[in-house]
Amino acid sequence: MEKSRQAMIYIGLNDSKTHEQIYDTERYIGILKNVCKSYHVAFSMNEMNGGYFHEDGTYVEEKSLVITLLGAKEETVREIAKDLCAFFHQESVMVTFTEAEVCFIEERLPEL
Repeated sequence: MEKSRQAMIYIGLNDSKTHEQIYDTERYIGILKNVCKSYHVAFSMNEMNGGYFHEDGTYVEEKSLVITLLGAKEETVREIAKDLCAFFHQESVMVTFTEAEVCFIEERLPEL
């Protein structure tokens, strides 16, 4: 088992000005995949729903995408977050960092 730093980036899909999702979710997922690929980082991605308050106090519920990155440098994670914030037209995106214990399990079925 090895220790690794896990980063999670939470990106809302509602536009920061209109407070509504402009494009279909698949378009945002495609952008997210391209950004991660351009930074040469492996990632996992989940869709979720949530709510938050804009800076002006307006409460909004929206779909969000969450990217999990293991072992990526903090500088790289922050650059990815900045790109996604700009591309998705957000006021901000949230990034969390935690320590994770990682192991890879391998098992094969016997050949017949």
